[in-house]
Amino acid sequence: MEKQALETLLKELTLDEKIGMIHGNTLFETKGVERLHIPPLKTSDGPMGCRQEYQSTKWFPIGFSFDYTSYLPSNTALAATWNTELAYETGKVLGKEARGRGKDMILAPGINIHRSPLCGRNFEYMGEDPHLASELVVPLIQGIEENDVSSCVKHYALNNQETRRIDVEVEASERALREIYLPAFKAAVTKAKAKAVMGAYNKYKGRYCCQSPYLLDEILRKEWGFEGIVISDWGAVHDTKEAAETSIDIEMSVTDNFDEYFMAEPLKQAVLNGEVPESAIDEKVRHILYVMNELHMLDGERNRGMYNDIADREKLLKVADESVVLLKNEQNQLPLARKDGMHILVIGDNAERAHSNGGGSAEIKALYEITPLLGITMQAGGNIRVTYEQGYNARTKGRIWDPDNHTEESWQATSLEEGADTPQSKAAQFDEELAQRAVEAAKEADVVIFVGGLNHDYDTEGKDNESMKLPYAQDELINRLLEVREDMVIVMMTGSPVDMSAWVDKAATLLHMSYAGMEGGTALARVLFGDVNPSGKLPETFPRILEESPAHVLGNFPGDDFVNYGEDIFVGYRYFDTYNVKPLFAFGHGKSYTTFAMKDMRVIADEGASHTVKVTVENVGHMAGAEIVQLYVSDEECSVKRPKKELKAFTKVFLQPGESKEVTLTLTEESFGYYDENRACFVAESGVYVLGVGDASDNIMLTEKITLQNEITYK
Repeated sequence: MEKQALETLLKELTLDEKIGMIHGNTLFETKGVERLHIPPLKTSDGPMGCRQEYQSTKWFPIGFSFDYTSYLPSNTALAATWNTELAYETGKVLGKEARGRGKDMILAPGINIHRSPLCGRNFEYMGEDPHLASELVVPLIQGIEENDVSSCVKHYALNNQETRRIDVEVEASERALREIYLPAFKAAVTKAKAKAVMGAYNKYKGRYCCQSPYLLDEILRKEWGFEGIVISDWGAVHDTKEAAETSIDIEMSVTDNFDEYFMAEPLKQAVLNGEVPESAIDEKVRHILYVMNELHMLDGERNRGMYNDIADREKLLKVADESVVLLKNEQNQLPLARKDGMHILVIGDNAERAHSNGGGSAEIKALYEITPLLGITMQAGGNIRVTYEQGYNARTKGRIWDPDNHTEESWQATSLEEGADTPQSKAAQFDEELAQRAVEAAKEADVVIFVGGLNHDYDTEGKDNESMKLPYAQDELINRLLEVREDMVIVMMTGSPVDMSAWVDKAATLLHMSYAGMEGGTALARVLFGDVNPSGKLPETFPRILEESPAHVLGNFPGDDFVNYGEDIFVGYRYFDTYNVKPLFAFGHGKSYTTFAMKDMRVIADEGASHTVKVTVENVGHMAGAEIVQLYVSDEECSVKRPKKELKAFTKVFLQPGESKEVTLTLTEESFGYYDENRACFVAESGVYVLGVGDASDNIMLTEKITLQNEITYK
């Protein structure tokens, strides 16, 4: 439908019909206009798959079998792959499933920066670095939207904690906003052409984000040219007139008094009273019609989608494979050799726990989920004996939300109330009987694998964690196990860094994985047995202890009425490198079963500030594998304080033993600039810059210097 036809359609709508299109008419849908063949807009969470169906006005699951769906790896797991092609394939699966379920908008991806290890929702996001998140979110969105489904990039902006998320005001500099917290959103809008953005709950500059003229009108609409839909987080609108005057298009909430929403009957009365011009409503509807037209909702020529496609499970397994990060392999114990008659003991609640049904709005009614214990047993084969000990008690009497239970109302019904949390069980005490059984069993086994970490009692929407300490007294159990089995393989499954200082120096073999979806247990087992060579890299820095995390050293977390981002631009490795603080594991760290060499770095000056960097990577080991070449930029001398180095390009290369390839990385003017608050633009100063290539932020192998002759400014 041409633009003029959309304008004609807009003019045919009555005020009541337009009002119905800009607020929730059910918990996940707006109102359509049947007489003009305008359908309702149907939304669904979330980042890890299309959520189960709820009753239209109550948070009770419908309870039938048609909403079992694929469980996708978390965004943090995806970020650990550092693989843009897999981001695209993941997006294709997510969009295909959402469309197959009849949805028009999937409320994903989440791209808020990991500011603190304590944020309960970190597992939904893409790590600490704006460049990594930007490079992954673009293909992810493109994959989603090729299915005639709108992505919904969230949560815009500065939503980096769950504590008091409804009303906390963020105090952050303009420079931090522009260099750290907005780049991924900008890439989503300007490069991926995302069709929807979700406003955040919190405040910035004295205004709620969903009513912020600065964030929505000045930056999103005017600077970035966004023409799509801005939808509120559920319950994030607080004032009718402010919402009318800013670029929020749809108000959604968790309550069933739909006509009483701020952008419902109150807004209609404001128009009738002359307090708000009807043209303000027209602009909101114009954005909605534009997106509906782009999604072929108005012409009947639409992708039908499909969910639970068997072919897609291989794609999700591939993502899970590449999300596993090998942190330590000091005794080369991995990969495990399969030997007939061997005995493998698996210990830990996370080895036998399904995670798909938790985490808040990321919860999924999964068609299936392969746990680590199941994956290890399946991949071991029948000639190997696999046994299990729980080891620690994480299954207390606290309520754990069960998505298959349609007699119990979801936590989301009260999620806007002060102090309301998602369901969680109370922290369990050390269980001596379980621990002793695990220790005795460990003495007899040929191989011991401990699978612990966090679960969705801790990695969850609606609450942050109080510390980085492992729950359920896992530190004590791990230490006791290491006393009898120093060769124990330890797997940490978490959505954020955890404190491993109590035992990490004694552990020789350590892996990390985030929630890796329905095939996560299969992927872990394939890595353990060497069927897959691990190629994941950390998308965030793991500090040794919480007190060394920049948000807690230079700023504060979670704050009170206000939270101060005192660390400014020094988030993650930017802080650790610049202030010479040694982390436990650096950003970009991840080992392989083979060895790679980087050599022959060449830098070619292109037009302006653009440069092409070529590096030869060789697999000098004995196993096929993949390396991630990371390119960091340092400004040798600058008029403002800058990080020691910043990631500006990366690529993943797969090599057979003895094979070498030349890879190409591209730098543009945006690779060299910082945000100048006085001039309100980015500035790449003239002078010398160091280009460093390595396999982690703390392991730069090759460097070359370049000189920018002239200062460059850009938006």
